[in-house]
Amino acid sequence: MNLDKKVYLDNAATTPIRPEVKQTMIEALSYYGNPSSVHSFGRTAKSLIEKARKNIAKELGVSSSEIIFTSGGTEAINMILKGAVRDLGITQIVTSPTEHHAVLNTVHSIENEYGIRVSYVKLDAKGTPDIEDLNKILSEFLSDEKVLVSLMYVNNEIGNLLSVAKVAEICQKYKAYFHCDTVQAVGHYPIDLSSLPIDFISASAHKFYGPKGVGFAFIRKDLPIKSFLFGGEQERGRRAGTECLHNIVGMEEAFLLAYQNLDKERTYIEGLKKYFIERISQEIPLVRFNGQSDNLTESAYTIVNVSLPIEPKKTDVVMLFLDMRGVACSRGSACQSGSSQGSHVLKAILPEKERDKAHIRFSFSIFNTREEVNYVIEVLKEFLQ
Repeated sequence: MNLDKKVYLDNAATTPIRPEVKQTMIEALSYYGNPSSVHSFGRTAKSLIEKARKNIAKELGVSSSEIIFTSGGTEAINMILKGAVRDLGITQIVTSPTEHHAVLNTVHSIENEYGIRVSYVKLDAKGTPDIEDLNKILSEFLSDEKVLVSLMYVNNEIGNLLSVAKVAEICQKYKAYFHCDTVQAVGHYPIDLSSLPIDFISASAHKFYGPKGVGFAFIRKDLPIKSFLFGGEQERGRRAGTECLHNIVGMEEAFLLAYQNLDKERTYIEGLKKYFIERISQEIPLVRFNGQSDNLTESAYTIVNVSLPIEPKKTDVVMLFLDMRGVACSRGSACQSGSSQGSHVLKAILPEKERDKAHIRFSFSIFNTREEVNYVIEVLKEFLQ
């Protein structure tokens, strides 16, 4: 076995940057004018930012004024959730126990600060938010109460897909605002906000082969969400601070390339995921799949979450073993690395006796190969011998 081999299967944590994106960012570094300056240097930088905004908005079917650039998904989520409570008078938030901590911890902070009520949608047997329970929760609120629903399009740990259109329809029915965390979906699934009645989405460039440190919030026009950061009047007064030009144009390039190549790249990655499921099922028959991650129609084509047939005390050892063999994967969200609490997602969906087993998330990209899948399976078999 080649001990110098490196296989990166942690793309749900972050993706490699496309070569074209790197080149675009390098070229953008030459435009050093402050986008808020009125001279030609500033105007050139500003025009590049507005071009990026326009191109992203066009693909999503919205106006450019509805796209606000941020430092990433977490900032976009904070801006939307806190802004909705502060500026729209939201008194009730409905979410699920398996959301990303960027949502859950923000909601908890808002609950403490504003004293709002928080409701959690029940999950079905595979861990997807129950649409009927959402309908029931919303139907019980008073007609004059302002409600915000926040549910993620793709679960970042188990890959479960939300029926976004159904959720949007129910929210519209009860006049509830809908924020969809699309961090794992933008660049991987078509999102037409001209037809979907979604009020807010959040996105992060490094999940679709772009740079870290940049993302965006979509805020439906006529919703008076004010600035989350205080300072200058950048981003139409909604996000203070000098814009990071090279990151923004890098995100634009990554975004456009993702949608230009969407069908071809989805077919390729989905083929890798299917091959991985087949190979690991054949070679390690006692493996179990968490959530819907082995269902190619009900889960993201980029994510597989498995439970290995090993003793709980060897859970940390298997991750070290994989790393020593050059395999990068994770036990869940990278944002929770170092936490002793384990995965809150798996805690919510697995029986207690199953929670401390070796659960591993493998996530795929356009840069992975079948040869790498074969190598990872062999490494796992070596550990289990």
